[in-house]
Amino acid sequence: MKLITAIVRPEKLDSIREGLEAYGVQGLTVSSASGYGRQRGYVQVYRGAEYSVDLIPKVRVEVLAADEQADEILETIITAASTGRQGDGKVWVVDVHDVVRVRTGERGSTAI
Repeated sequence: MKLITAIVRPEKLDSIREGLEAYGVQGLTVSSASGYGRQRGYVQVYRGAEYSVDLIPKVRVEVLAADEQADEILETIITAASTGRQGDGKVWVVDVHDVVRVRTGERGSTAI
């Protein structure tokens, strides 16, 4: 099993969710995040005063997947999240040793 985690632009969440639903993903976790990458934030002008925005708002999307589905889910997220501009985000995949569905006690891939 794999845990696919993506940190992406908030405005891309709907297209990512639609792509994952079309692929057949039955569950995902979404949470707010903030941070910066190579762009290191930006300077904004508000009412004539400049101020620095160091932490940029992002969305964290997590999907638990079977090994054989992970590559296709990864590509679905990348395709839906990409704008071709700096700040599109990052996606990474990590191995998951075990999963337990709390309600039923199912373990492993049946718990996904």
